[in-house]
Amino acid sequence: MSSRMLAILLSTLLAVTLPLFSAVTQAADTANSLLKLHQLRLAAQKTLADFYMFNGMEGDQRYARMIDESQAQVNNHLSALTEMPGEGAKALRSQLDQHWKGYQIDLNNLVSALKSQGYTDLQPVADLAARNQQLMSLSQELYSKIQQEGSYSVPAMTQGSREQSLLMQGIAVDYASRSASVGATFMGGGDARPIEEMVSEFAGKMATLESDQSNTPQLKQSWDGVATKWRYIENSLINYNENSVPFLISKYSNTIIQGIEQISSQYAAANL
Repeated sequence: MSSRMLAILLSTLLAVTLPLFSAVTQAADTANSLLKLHQLRLAAQKTLADFYMFNGMEGDQRYARMIDESQAQVNNHLSALTEMPGEGAKALRSQLDQHWKGYQIDLNNLVSALKSQGYTDLQPVADLAARNQQLMSLSQELYSKIQQEGSYSVPAMTQGSREQSLLMQGIAVDYASRSASVGATFMGGGDARPIEEMVSEFAGKMATLESDQSNTPQLKQSWDGVATKWRYIENSLINYNENSVPFLISKYSNTIIQGIEQISSQYAAANL
């Protein structure tokens, strides 16, 4: 084969493979951004649950540390969201950054007030809950925009499991707010709903995910572990007015979310 023919073949090969390589790389970058944003949303929700626990458990310092840890996670994930696929996503990313900074200031002011005087007024707490709801709505809008402008869709099982994690965190926020008697219950990313409705939705969606035929034996075992923990707190969530157990719900919701997130990472690795 002449050197000219070889050069033509190589250039043709590059012309075919480079766009494919570029598309694969872009999809991987978009998927990673969406994962970071999802993790940011979970941590942002958790800051509110941790604050309610700090309030309701009379300034227990473990929850003050959890608030700091959750804030640090949000900041780390936000810093990692640097490359946006389009102008719409860039604008929303900037709004999210500004909104988070304002929310963080309000949160830290309330934590300081609790530490110094042992209580907070109800209105600033309600305002914080409303800002958290707005933060979740804005981050959901960005999540959708990244997929739209990045020409990428999160696989169904991965997305379904992520929604379960967010729903579990929302339930934990709701329960902690009731236990703290702050009179403000907000479900992140949506309107306030009865906790019974959220519990029923979680149980139904978990059963659907758990029974999906694409689950490997290992994934089924992982779902069994999550379901066992869920059943342990399900009745307490439904009968929240009878016997409040905020420490138990906080502890188990965290482990349930950790379990679902591990499952979700396996779905994502298998492109499910």
